Amino acid sequence: MKILFLAPEPFFQERGTPIAVRLALQVLSTRRNDTIDLLTYHEGAPLEIPNVTVHRIRVPGWIGSVGPGISLRKLFCDVVFLGTALWMVFKAGGRSYSLVHAVEESVFVAWLIRKLFGIPYIYDMDSSIALQLTEKWWLLKPFFFFFEWLEKLAVRDSLAVVPVCDALALLAKRHGSHRTFVLSDISLLDLEAKAGTEVALRAEIGLAAGDVILLYIGNLEGYQGIDLLLESFAAVSADFPAAHLVVIGGRPDHVRYYALRAQSLKVGGKVHLLGPKPVASLSGYLRQADILVSPRVKGNNTPMKIYSYLHSGVPILATNLPTHTQVLDETVAKLAPPEAADFAAAMAELLSDPGQRQRLGTAARALAESRYTLQQFEKTLNAIYDTVSQAL
Repeated sequence: MKILFLAPEPFFQERGTPIAVRLALQVLSTRRNDTIDLLTYHEGAPLEIPNVTVHRIRVPGWIGSVGPGISLRKLFCDVVFLGTALWMVFKAGGRSYSLVHAVEESVFVAWLIRKLFGIPYIYDMDSSIALQLTEKWWLLKPFFFFFEWLEKLAVRDSLAVVPVCDALALLAKRHGSHRTFVLSDISLLDLEAKAGTEVALRAEIGLAAGDVILLYIGNLEGYQGIDLLLESFAAVSADFPAAHLVVIGGRPDHVRYYALRAQSLKVGGKVHLLGPKPVASLSGYLRQADILVSPRVKGNNTPMKIYSYLHSGVPILATNLPTHTQVLDETVAKLAPPEAADFAAAMAELLSDPGQRQRLGTAARALAESRYTLQQFEKTLNAIYDTVSQAL
């Protein structure tokens, strides 16, 4: 069958959703007799995948780059994305596509395509759009129920909903999903293949062999809880002089902001903001850490990095919110409330107890290898498409 794959983000970039899109396309491209037209944003590195044709929206040069999360720039691109998608379907003859695979907010594009051309769609649900909008812009909070109604409409009219986690699966079922298939993100680590590509993290930031590294990897948007992380680290830093916090990822302006924030908390010399690093180096950085941190404070989808965190075998400290607890529990991670005092206390406990760190890391890696591998992802996605194909 011919699939229109809607991915309203830069492709390809080494960050959450684009990585998940790449994995899905690589699996779907191997299915016999299936071809894919991918519509994505104007930016991103070229990436050739067999049986996949990439189409990009055209926007004015002043639009520039589109970062993670909802923004006015992204909303502008989505309007152009809508027009481009409708034109592609019209130009192809209406029903030339058998199915639309819609990622995130492009589900509303897919919904309109279904109404105009009768093409069914799959909703690839990475987050709650109603929740994202109202958490990002507080002025929109009074309109939450309207956005939720739109979300329900998109879910109910879909052929199937494919959420990335259990919390979103429950939301989809409450919204009236006819078919719901959880497709979890996976670890991006291949520890054996990357064993010879060690990165010298300690040398890079000038640490001694006995220093302890707390490592965060990801973007530095507000919902990630970087303020919570810095405040918690500042609270324990004096008691653990060998502890250092390393932060990998983030836009240049975010890196500058948090460097100043660390200085204001008097831990500037022990907080190392390294900016983005290639995904190929991820394994090397993770394996050199002593504690991995995920201080996220908003959202209900599990961060993709959690699966690589688990696979690394390094102990995890995370907030005890559904974004984490639908994957993590106390047997594989140290969980703490999203308050600086509580998070700092949990941080101090891990810093002072190497035995607990060892137990948590071993259990975490066992969980990742049993549930969050590429092989499991391939098996699940193929099963989803086999079921959906029979329903067309």
